Parts: sequence; structure tokens; C-alpha cells
Amino acid sequence: MLPGDLRPLKIDEKNLIRIGPKIDGGYVLDKRVIQYIETIISCGLNDNWDFEKHFLKFKSNTNIVVYDHTVNGSFWLQRFAKDILHFFLLKKLRLRKIVSIFKFFEYKFFFRGNRIHYKLKVGNEENKDKEITINKIFNNKQNVLLKIDIEYDEYKILENIIENSKKINCLLIEFHGIAKNIEKIRNFIKDNKLLKLIHIHGNNYFGLDKDGLPGALELTFVNIAKINIDSEKNTYFYPMNGIDYPNVRRHKDIKLTFTD
Repeated sequence: MLPGDLRPLKIDEKNLIRIGPKIDGGYVLDKRVIQYIETIISCGLNDNWDFEKHFLKFKSNTNIVVYDHTVNGSFWLQRFAKDILHFFLLKKLRLRKIVSIFKFFEYKFFFRGNRIHYKLKVGNEENKDKEITINKIFNNKQNVLLKIDIEYDEYKILENIIENSKKINCLLIEFHGIAKNIEKIRNFIKDNKLLKLIHIHGNNYFGLDKDGLPGALELTFVNIAKINIDSEKNTYFYPMNGIDYPNVRRHKDIKLTFTD
């Protein structure tokens, strides 16, 4: 059971939209904020840019800037070798693996022009060759959709996110290790004066711990200077039918409950 302050604020369900796939990589946001977005900044990429690709169908001139130090030449070589092996071993998945084998070429085609991938780690230290801070990323940026999935490093940059909240119209962030870090998440929500929580989803890939808490949570925030939302908590059930889907299809989605 989650603390009551993780229950999102009230918002008309008709304003919610899912962007990205109906598996891991898709996120729910307020469709009213799309018109205000000039740049998507994604921290964490792996081999999934379906959200960014789908977003362009709503606003094609959006700039996309991605940071992920792990997606490099070695990453693609290892992925290619794995896909080739699976192609020969898993006969039932051969068609899917053929598509997967050419993922690198899709990557090269997508990231060009105003769509850029920087091979830098996002953190709280400045190193032009290895690591970059949120403050540096947001230099000369406005009207941003910030998406974060950086495997526990999100806790290192929460203060910097709040410092730059005026520039952020929408925040999509995945928190990991919920039981251990629940107070950090609660404080982040409380200390945010502009960015307010409107949606929550449990990532079923990480399952539940012994206390019934999800291993990871996906949270959506909007800037209340751009979008009007109610100050009351909503009464929706999570996951929400027709808009939330399990990150991993072979497992059931996680039902979230709150203390009040």
C-alpha cells in the first residue's frame, strides 16, 4: 500500500492520453500539455525510442535530445550477436527477430537533424566526456518534456529537477527501489510547487516486495502554470482501464492502493 500523497491529483480522464507502446516504454500524460512542448529531453534510452517516435505524430517539429552513455558501439554489437543467436534458436520468433536485427539502422535513421543522442551519463557531477548534470542540460532550454529512466540515478538529480521546474511542462519519471526510497519520492512530490502528480503506474517487471510495494513506479507530473488541475486527490483505480498496460505482457499489471 502506497502513502496517500502518492495518489495523483484530480484530472478529467478524457484529458489523459497514452504515448508510446502498450508495453514498457509507453507513458500516460495530459494531452493538453503537448502544444506547449518544444523539446523532449530523455534520460535513458536503451533500444527503445517508441515514445519519442509516437510523440512526433502529435507535434512533428519537436526537438528530441537523448542522454544514455550505455548505448554505444559495444551495445549494438552485443545486441546484434544476441539477435542472430535467437534467430536461429527460436523458430517461432524468427519474423520478430529479423526486425530486431535491423534495429541499429532504425536508430541511425531516427537520430539525425534535430533528434540527437549524446553518449553521456546523467548525474550530479560535470564531466564533459562522461557525465552531465540536469542544470547543464537545461541551459538555454524552455518548454521541455523531461523523461527519466536511469536505474536508481534519478535520486541524484531530484533537487536539480525542482530547480529547473519552470522550464519543464511535463515530467515522466520512473522511480526504482520504492521501499528503500519512498521518503525521497514523497519529499520530491511535496517540494514541487509547479510540477504536480497526475498519474501513477506500477512497473510489473520488478514485481512486488514482501510488503506489497512495487519495485518501480512510473509517475507523470504537469506544470500547473500551463495546465489547470484540481487540487483534490482523484478517486481513479490504478491501473486505469484502456490507458494503462503491463510493462511485461506475461505478468499481470500491478493494482495500486493508497493509505487514504
